[in-house]
Amino acid sequence: MIDLGLTKLAVIGAVALIVIGPKDLPKVARMAGTLLGRAQRYISQVKSEVSREMEMEELRKMQQEVQSAAQDIEKTVQQELSAAQEELNSLVQPEQDYTYTYHDRQYALEALAEKAKTFRRKKLAKTSNVPVWYKSRHGQRTRIVSGAARMARHRVKSVTPASFF
Repeated sequence: MIDLGLTKLAVIGAVALIVIGPKDLPKVARMAGTLLGRAQRYISQVKSEVSREMEMEELRKMQQEVQSAAQDIEKTVQQELSAAQEELNSLVQPEQDYTYTYHDRQYALEALAEKAKTFRRKKLAKTSNVPVWYKSRHGQRTRIVSGAARMARHRVKSVTPASFF
């Protein structure tokens, strides 16, 4: 900037007083102050606008960096997810090489029918009025005993030592 000292300002004021005259000097000084204030405000607005634009540009760059990082992370997560899903699918799906034959299906159906028959028989034996001798012969319980009573029956009894006297 211009280096104006006190002596230079006094010389400028004396020249202005001689050239403009004492009558119009206050008006010219006010106008010069007003123009100087406007110029300073305009310069400060331009500076703030430039700094704001620079900040916006930095923010845009940061936003692009964050978006690219997020997209990279999303891609890696998607890849890991698809790999895990493929691995799970390969574990869950049966082997494609094994084919069921008619004989295998027939055997599986017979096994299921036998299981259902024994299940119904056991359920009928538990719920129906079956004689005690039949239950004892086939190993079914004849009396209901609570879990605590069963534990007490099988618990090891502690032996108290006999008194010395």
